[in-house]
Amino acid sequence: MNRNVLLLALCQALTMTVIGFVLAASVSISHNLSVAAGLATVPLAAQYLATLLALQVAARLLARFGRQTIFVAGALCGAAGLVLAALAVALGHFPLFVLAGIGIGVHGATGQYYRFAALEAVPAAERGLAVSLTLSGGVLAAFLGPFLARETRHLFHTPFLASFLILAGLSLLAAVLASQLRLPEPAACVAGPSRPIAVILRDGRVRLALAAGAVGYGVMNLLMTATPLAMLCARLDFDATAEVIQWHLLAMFAPSFVTGHLIRRWGSLPVMLAGCAALLLAVGVALGGDALGHFQLALVGVGLGWNFLYVGATTRLAECWQEADRARLQALNDSLVFLAVCVATFAAGPLVDGLGWERVNILAALPVLMVAVALLRAWRRPLLAPSA
Repeated sequence: MNRNVLLLALCQALTMTVIGFVLAASVSISHNLSVAAGLATVPLAAQYLATLLALQVAARLLARFGRQTIFVAGALCGAAGLVLAALAVALGHFPLFVLAGIGIGVHGATGQYYRFAALEAVPAAERGLAVSLTLSGGVLAAFLGPFLARETRHLFHTPFLASFLILAGLSLLAAVLASQLRLPEPAACVAGPSRPIAVILRDGRVRLALAAGAVGYGVMNLLMTATPLAMLCARLDFDATAEVIQWHLLAMFAPSFVTGHLIRRWGSLPVMLAGCAALLLAVGVALGGDALGHFQLALVGVGLGWNFLYVGATTRLAECWQEADRARLQALNDSLVFLAVCVATFAAGPLVDGLGWERVNILAALPVLMVAVALLRAWRRPLLAPSA
């Protein structure tokens, strides 16, 4: 494996360990702090909002100072946010816990560019494989994040205090690993002036890749964030929730070992369609009941669908951009993705509380169906072209 891709995969693993832990534990911590069910996902939403707001700033800083420097700075921001979260838990202070999500969200923002950095580290023919291998770092996170949530929450007298301090150490380790990256200087990656966004978006392939990435991540995040709250309503304990999140994260990232190969063999559009199919099947499973097995199998399907749709959309985007447009288009892509994520996360608590788990799943299926139809049309168009 390329050395830079290996380092990026490890950074991805550590970043997603933090995200996985916060995802598994946030609702439980909010419940411990006597917060109403409708507000239980606010700390997660604040984290994703910080990611959204930091993405454009991070893109400019990456272009000016280079990926290595900004990846290190982002990991240090994450460590600071996790220390603040530990303090909030120790004091029993919910607003401070929400505020702690800002530093974690900034780390998440810089971490979104790991996969794009992997694109720069390899030849064009290996881009899909590099993206999937970088995301495969999440396989480690699938085990480590929920494991830490289960095994360290009672290490100190105050639940989860030790957990956040340990995670802060992992973020510092991510900073050390990022400092060892050796990627092209920003100036070496630019080939002329970038086109205006309006001009770039005239390309239907770009619009479809952007829409698929945003819908895939937004729907995944809605169902992933809503699941711990739905499980709490179904009277399932925290260990069950941590187990479901663990299998979900594994399903998100384990396919990355083969997704790149599938894209290289079949192309990005069929893989993205397979992702839509997996998401729709997951919704069907979720509608079947609220037993532990239903939650577990549904979130495995959601994770698999996200992987195929998101890796496919990222690779599709790389196939469409001109070199000079890369930084601007990357920032636009992830801004749209995390706008969808923020809306989904803010809405998850009120939707589960107000509509119920079944209706939330039906609502999530609608945008996936729309993307699937658009992908089918785009896939059939070149197949029909020779006979036209």
